[in-house]
Amino acid sequence: MATRHLTLRLDADLVDRLDERSQQAGRKRPELIARYVDEGMRMEDHPGIVFRSGPAGRRAALAAGPDAWEIIRVVRNVKGSGEAAVGQAAEWLGLSREQVDIAVRYYSEYPDEIDRWIDRVDEEARRAQQIWDRRQDALA
Repeated sequence: MATRHLTLRLDADLVDRLDERSQQAGRKRPELIARYVDEGMRMEDHPGIVFRSGPAGRRAALAAGPDAWEIIRVVRNVKGSGEAAVGQAAEWLGLSREQVDIAVRYYSEYPDEIDRWIDRVDEEARRAQQIWDRRQDALA
């Protein structure tokens, strides 16, 4: 992805807070600024989406609910398609149709991001299954 240079004027207190956060996160100030701008724009474009940190990195999630990738995974695996899939996923997850639709709208704009999360989780599950299978074999 091509980058361009941007000069900003920020309050001194904000710069100090950025520097403190930068040290805590072990990231450079420009990286944090870019992340905050990107995530802020995404949240504005997709009301109801927030970003959460975790051991595997930051990910899009419902403000009051699961990660977007978890919802999309269920939408893909229910019977039916379109609005029927949204309704079935909402019922299965205990969410409103609107909450599922928020995740679907986000996915429609960022499918590669969500697909990478699903692929990562699937790979971790495969590895965990292999470890469990080997353990069972060792105990047999």
